[in-house]
This record gives sequence, structure tokens and C-alpha cells, in this order.
Amino acid sequence: MRYLHFKNKNILITGGLGFIGSNLAKILVSVGANVTIMDSLLPNYGGNLYNIQGISERLSIHILDVRDSPSLKKLLPKQDYLFNLAGQTSHLDSMSDPMTDIDINAVSQLSILECCKDFNPDIKIIFASTRQLYGRPKYLPVDEAHPIKPVDVNGINKWAGEAYHTLYYEVYGIRSCSLRLTNTYGPNMRIKDARQTFLGIWFKNLLENKELAIYGDGNQLRDFNYIDDVLHAILLAAETDMTNGKVYNLGSEEVISLKDLASMMINFREGAKFRIIDFPEDRKKIDIGDYYSDFKKIKATLGWTPETSLLSGLSSTYQYFLANYDHYVET
Repeated sequence: MRYLHFKNKNILITGGLGFIGSNLAKILVSVGANVTIMDSLLPNYGGNLYNIQGISERLSIHILDVRDSPSLKKLLPKQDYLFNLAGQTSHLDSMSDPMTDIDINAVSQLSILECCKDFNPDIKIIFASTRQLYGRPKYLPVDEAHPIKPVDVNGINKWAGEAYHTLYYEVYGIRSCSLRLTNTYGPNMRIKDARQTFLGIWFKNLLENKELAIYGDGNQLRDFNYIDDVLHAILLAAETDMTNGKVYNLGSEEVISLKDLASMMINFREGAKFRIIDFPEDRKKIDIGDYYSDFKKIKATLGWTPETSLLSGLSSTYQYFLANYDHYVET
């Protein structure tokens, strides 16, 4: 059985009622970890109590914001691991409300690390970073040596959060590892809007028999990771000190255009369609064009490679939301 390393370990997950955090909690509970989750349940950030159905009685749940330093000081001291997943993910929201974005994605990260330094310097941290910090690729696939040049406030603040984690390892020895995620999808994801990923609203429209909207010409290239593969990377990175102070791209060898992706998805529902429309001006200014990752570094270090095909992952996700639609969209 995988992940027995975490049996009886004390684990804190920030953003634990969200997409990635709740799925991670299910794995860790299943192997006998002592899991505490912390989530603000703010309306625009993806937390959903339904995500932990079936395991809620086996968790310690705290409805708290990562900006709440006094509460962090109480929760952090006894933890062996911190899976630092809470964040503001919407690129458009970061532009319209940059101060909230910097509070959550940068200032709160510094506060978390200060708490770890002062109250639990032996903790191991996995930080959920993003490919957004690279900005518009200068070459493809994008590796970790690619220049950092974010195109929006969210990318800048996530970069700062990541850099704080690396700095606190180098200066204070706080063991941390950052994973630069790319288009993660799967059960429990936010689908009521596009705040988490455009795939969310595509699944919602597919379920509601509405057209999928593609901005631009539809030839933009992307890579995607199914949630199970992302969780595997997160847990592999946590298990070893080889990852301390390092950053790693996740990614996929399946690179696909948005038109081809939409064509794949509309096959799940008879009569479904997509349409190509002009970019709204606010989105066009921060669009990154083609993007897909080089993930050779994490493959070489940890042996990680995606195991779920895009078609299989999309199909599983569609079936999940077909059965659980009412719990993710207000009706």
C-alpha cells in the first residue's frame, strides 16, 4: 500500500476543504495519519464541506483563514507535515483585488513560515505553487530554469510565496519543497465558475447542456494533470529530504490544443458543442499563450510521471460531477 510513511503522523492541510486538500485528506486518513484541516470556507475560494463526506468524523476541522496568525500558532507546533495548499487562484480576481491576493498568497505565507520557525522548526512543508509565475513562455516545454516573468498579480504573489519557502530553508533550515502545478483537474474541483481553472466552467456548461466557450483561436496548447497524479507527486515530495529547498514542475507528455480538448469533452454528452469567441479584453491582457511543462527534474529525483491519461481523467471527472452536480453548483 502506498504512503504508509504517513501512518500515525500529525498532518496539517491548509485549504483542506478545497479541491486538492480534501482529496489529499482522504488518502492520508486512509493510511492512518492524524489529519487536521484548516479552511476559511470563503465563498470564492473552493472550500466545500461535501468534499470530505465519509471522512469528516476522522478529521480535526478548523474553519480558519490562513491570515489568522494566532490560530496558526496553536495548530502548527505538534504537526509533522504541513501541506500548504490554501491560496487565491483566480488570475482575474488578483487584478481586480490585488491587496487580497497579496495578503493570501504572499503575506500569509511569510506569517506561516515565521510560525514554523518559532514554534515548529522541524516540520516538513509542501507548498502548492503554480506555472503561472513563468508568464508567457520563451521556449517550450518550460523547465525550472525558464525566466520568471508573471503576467498578472497572482503570478507575482505566488512567486513571492514560493521564494519565502526556499529562503526559510536556506536561512533557517525549515524543510520545504514547492511544486509548480499546471491545470490540475478531477473530482472535488470548483466548477461553479472559472476561478480555479477554465475546465471547471467547461464541466459545468457540459452538465447544463451549454456550449463550451474557447477564447482566441482554440489552437493554444496546454498540459493537464489529474488529481491522483498531483497527489502522488505531493506525497512523494513530502516523504524525502532530497526535495528540501527545491522547486519542481509538474506536467504531462499529453499536450493538447484547447479545440481538441473541447472536442474530447463534448463526446461525453450527446449534442454538446463548443464555440470559439474573441478574448475579452481583461483576459487577453494576461493570457499566456501556449504552455506545457518539462517535468524531467521531478521524474529524475522522485520517479514521478503522470499515470492517468487525459481521456480517462476527464471521463472520471465528468462522471463524478454528473452524480454530484447539486453539491457543487447552486440550484
